[in-house]
Amino acid sequence: MKLIIIRHGDPDYEHDTLTEKGVREAKLLSKRISKLDVKAFYCSPLGRAQDTASYTLEKMNRSAETLPWLCEFEGKILDGLKLVQCWDRLPSQWTKYPEHYDYNSWYNSKIMKHSNVKKKYKEVCNGLDELLKKHGYEHQGNIFKVNNSNHDTIVLFCHFGVECVLLSHIMSCSPMVFWHNFVALPTSVTTLITEEREEGIAAFRCQQFGDISHLYAGGEEPSFAARFCECFGDDTRH
Repeated sequence: MKLIIIRHGDPDYEHDTLTEKGVREAKLLSKRISKLDVKAFYCSPLGRAQDTASYTLEKMNRSAETLPWLCEFEGKILDGLKLVQCWDRLPSQWTKYPEHYDYNSWYNSKIMKHSNVKKKYKEVCNGLDELLKKHGYEHQGNIFKVNNSNHDTIVLFCHFGVECVLLSHIMSCSPMVFWHNFVALPTSVTTLITEEREEGIAAFRCQQFGDISHLYAGGEEPSFAARFCECFGDDTRH
C-alpha cells in the first residue's frame, strides 16, 4: 500500500483558506496527484485543507471523506497565562527534556503532562489505526499485521502538525523530533510505502518527505510557512 500525506497550500490563517499563492500551489499539486491511481481521498475539515484538495478532486471528478482527527493538531500547553501549541517550542525549551525523545513518554514531560496533549495525540493515533485497518493493515505494537495485502494508494490532505503525529505513530517515534527537526512546506507530498518482506507483516518506509517538485516544475517558489530565519542576527528566511 502507498500512503500519501499532503500539507495544505500557502495559508490565509485568518480566514482559514488559501492565499493567491496557495491557490497556484494547489493547482500545480493537482496536476501531479491527478495522474495517480488513487483508491481513496481523505481530508481535514479545515478550510485550507479542503480548498487545497478541491482542485485535485475537481480535476479527477472525485470526492474525499472528511475526517475530524485530520484537523491541525490541537494539543495545547500553558505558557505563562496563555494556552499555546505544544508543537512549536524554541530549541532551548523542548530539547532539555529527555522524555521528548521517547515515543512512550514524550507527553509526560513537565511541560506536557498537565494538558490535553496526550488525549489529543491518542485521538489522532486511534483515527489513523482505524483508517489503516480499513485498508488492510492492522497496527500491532511496532509493526502492522497484513489482513489484506494490496497496491492501493490513499491520499490524506491535512496539516504539518498532524502530519508529524501520523509519522510518529506509524514509526513509533516521538513527534517532537518531527515537529522541530523536519519541515514540510505548503503542498508538500510525503509518501510512505509498505515493506512486506515477511508474510503477514508490514512496516511503512518513507520514500519521500516534504517533496515539492511540482512547484519547481511549475516555476513556483516554495512558501515560507513553517520556515524560520536562517540566522539570529537578521530576518532573512531560507
